[in-house]
Amino acid sequence: MFTVRTIHSLRDHLHPWRRTGERIALVPTMGNLHSGHLALVRRAGEIADRVVVSIFVNPTQFGVGEDYSTYPRTLDEDIRLLLGENTDLLFTPDVGLLYPDGTDQGTWVEVPGLSGILCGRSRPSHFRGVTTVVAKLFNCIQPDVALFGEKDYQQLQIIRKMTRDLCIPVEIVGVPTVRESDGLALSSRNSYLTLAQRRIAPQLYRILQRCREQITTGEYDFEAVASEARRELQAVGFRPDYVEIRCANSLAPPTPDEEQLVVLAAAYLGRTRLIDNIIFSSK
Repeated sequence: MFTVRTIHSLRDHLHPWRRTGERIALVPTMGNLHSGHLALVRRAGEIADRVVVSIFVNPTQFGVGEDYSTYPRTLDEDIRLLLGENTDLLFTPDVGLLYPDGTDQGTWVEVPGLSGILCGRSRPSHFRGVTTVVAKLFNCIQPDVALFGEKDYQQLQIIRKMTRDLCIPVEIVGVPTVRESDGLALSSRNSYLTLAQRRIAPQLYRILQRCREQITTGEYDFEAVASEARRELQAVGFRPDYVEIRCANSLAPPTPDEEQLVVLAAAYLGRTRLIDNIIFSSK
């Protein structure tokens, strides 16, 4: 595996692969890799000839008072894990490379509408930072395909729309959420949980499963289902941000005859914000 930090070195490695027609996959990450990230890397190896992983803790997707300065940075361990997954190239740019005029003076890429709902209500600048950095990575690497986890379902849908709207020739592939044995979705931020909070955390997924069961057995008052889930989360120790049922493809509020749905939630345990979702058919 080659590790590069500059765009010039990056393109030097990519050029011969592209010249010989090899399919290049990108897995963008912020590092502190876990089994969920590695599932993306393995899937990339199945659908492409070359796998590029980026590790970049992107400052513009963190809001004021969020954990940018303390976000886990574990590059040596990340490299060890990627070497075990047959990664071809690791791109680890610094902030100055991707934001040469600083993080306040550069060009932004923003997806209106989708970026302002759900997580976007409580993190108003978050998705603008995500789409901007992903667009930069797409321009730097020019992959044929890019892979993102379905745990960040709103992010996945926003990136799909950005790519489609800007005519970026990159196929976007979503990869199912990887979970612990008790159902907790893997996340780098799970390491922030105390032992007591970690015992509570799987309740988020269990409550979403109950939402799915209610709807698939004929309950079409989606707001009543979501309200009950919020109460249940609060009762077991969470501070809910939201629980909502949406159309899986558009994230629009569904009508009772909508078949492809997703139930999404964000909730705090102490200072740790957890997100999760379940995609399902209502029929």
